[in-house]
Amino acid sequence: MSADHPAPSMPVPGAAAESRGLWLGLLGVAIFAMTLPMTRLAVGPAEAPQLPPLFVTAGRAALAALLSIAFLRLTGAARPPRRLWPALLLCAAGTVIGFPLFLALALRHVDAMHAAVVTGLLPLATAVIAALALRQRPTFGFWACAVLGSALVVAFAAWAGGGRLSWADGLLLLGILSAAAGYVAGATASRDLGAEQVICWVLVLSLPLTAPLMLLSWPSQPASAGAWAGFAYVTLFSMWLGFFAWYRGLALGGTVRVSQVQLLQPFLALLFAVPILGERLDPVTLLFSLAVIGTVFLGRRMPVRAPTPGRR
Repeated sequence: MSADHPAPSMPVPGAAAESRGLWLGLLGVAIFAMTLPMTRLAVGPAEAPQLPPLFVTAGRAALAALLSIAFLRLTGAARPPRRLWPALLLCAAGTVIGFPLFLALALRHVDAMHAAVVTGLLPLATAVIAALALRQRPTFGFWACAVLGSALVVAFAAWAGGGRLSWADGLLLLGILSAAAGYVAGATASRDLGAEQVICWVLVLSLPLTAPLMLLSWPSQPASAGAWAGFAYVTLFSMWLGFFAWYRGLALGGTVRVSQVQLLQPFLALLFAVPILGERLDPVTLLFSLAVIGTVFLGRRMPVRAPTPGRR
């Protein structure tokens, strides 16, 4: 079943649903944009480490799982059907373990602005995986906008890093692939369970792994109040509430289309890094930001067609 086009027995989302999905996706992106500077704040640089990356990864998921259990009980949610378990487990592997861990490890060695521009490739990765997994047929114009936006992000990364890449960039790329696969799986499950239940069940299913890892990696050295504040943010917002908006947006507006809103995330992260981490924002960054916003605006107007009935 496509995230852009439901089964024939269900009403096809109209312009209002698509618009709402885009706005919810933008809210989720704004929440996720804070993840980079807040994770950097939590783990600290290699020369002045704060909380262990594994603790940040497992701890934020384990504590968010406790919130999820309370939410599921209060809402009287039923257990998800067995047919959705593969999608939920894939979502957990990508968004609960893979992306946060690779990101936290990389942010020990690169600053938030560097990570922001590299992870700007996430929307294109999400669109490609969604198109392949859901057998959708985006038009040439859509792909052109997606590739152009990603090319702008890569160009900005080359300019910001002086053309240099490091092994930390490889960790960021692994995080991108993990998140993209998890987003598509979560969006697919959201059509049956609803956005809120998806992230809650994903966290609960991960708890037998994340809780022991949190305890085993509990920090042995004291950390600053700022580090704990960063950890609190990625627990409550990045790992929980942000997904409420993000998965609902993907389900309403379509995974392929709404994923392109995430092209704005690296530049929002850059803006947030200025007051949080004291990093400097320059005019070139603003120019690239405006250019990427333009590709998102054009891309949302390009058609994304459902798969042809019977076509595999």
